[in-house]
Amino acid sequence: MEELIYVAAIGLLAGVIASTIMKTGRSTLLKNFVLGILGSFLGNYIFGWLGLGGSADFLGSLVTATIGAIILIYGARFISR
Repeated sequence: MEELIYVAAIGLLAGVIASTIMKTGRSTLLKNFVLGILGSFLGNYIFGWLGLGGSADFLGSLVTATIGAIILIYGARFISR
């Protein structure tokens, strides 16, 4: 149960940080949560592919998820053009 709360907290924080950095405007908590969770998967995949993965602490997971979420926002903007 604690892992679920940990993942949810990181997902929500990463989504909020990525939305703020990318200036997406008003976002709902659900949108930020989903963005952060998907960003976490993408970030872990990319960092693992680059050989930079393996950080299991809170800050490392937050940075990884935030970078993944930023890449998702950028990709969505690129596709919608």
